[in-house]
Amino acid sequence: MNVKVVTDSTSDLPGAVVRELGITVVPALVQFGDKVYHDGVDLSTDEFYRQLRTNPVLPRTSAPSPGTFRDVYSRLAQEAEAIVSIHVSAKMSATYDAARLGSVDFKCPISIIDSQTASMACGLLVILAANAAREGASFSDMEALVRAAIPRTVTFGVFGTLEYLYKGGRIGRAQVFLGSILKLNPILAIRAGEILPIARIRTRSKAIERLCEILRDSGVPQDMSVMSTTEPEEAEALAQRLSTLFPQERMYRASIGPAMGTYVGPGAVGVSVIWKEK
Repeated sequence: MNVKVVTDSTSDLPGAVVRELGITVVPALVQFGDKVYHDGVDLSTDEFYRQLRTNPVLPRTSAPSPGTFRDVYSRLAQEAEAIVSIHVSAKMSATYDAARLGSVDFKCPISIIDSQTASMACGLLVILAANAAREGASFSDMEALVRAAIPRTVTFGVFGTLEYLYKGGRIGRAQVFLGSILKLNPILAIRAGEILPIARIRTRSKAIERLCEILRDSGVPQDMSVMSTTEPEEAEALAQRLSTLFPQERMYRASIGPAMGTYVGPGAVGVSVIWKEK
């Protein structure tokens, strides 16, 4: 069965993976002042973080419009028998609602799935669907596969600052980590669509160590990705440390792009995991 897979750019999928698996990525919009960019199209990750550090105006993001999704689905429906469209948590963005509105009244079946997560946690779910599509899975089997994996999917991150989450209105329960008189390195998680506080660690090295401990104690990974905003060397060192938990050759490396970076800020590293069923 010819099933096409769609996501949005907040999934932070590496370009090579997108091309290899034939995934369609709909770009979110990132705005600096009066200038509006399409995430990953006319605004690179490096240029975004350069502007984030130097531009006095904080960026804002907005979801692709329902019309944009409709155009994408119309194009894909000309060759696809069905479409599976997987997106950033509806609690964190209007993207899911825009995709749902854009999918109305198509003869081609379209499943709009709320990943209940973000960044490469969503990306891993998209990869799961795209691999199933390549193996000839049916539309209903693909949808069931992704929905079954969502409760087992999580992202953990060590943040350099919570300033951007706070100013962007995405701080959630991690609000409890604000206002400390100490310079701490918070560990946060995204689970069930919420940003959750996990730990406050005094030093960066101990925060990375604690992150590794959390992952080792949480289960057996089925799929894993390591990512960063502006610290690729630190992310690669983290990947090396996690090689006893998960094979490095199967571990994805990704950059946290402009749409997610607007809220994550510089100096962050993270790990996304789909755990194996117990």
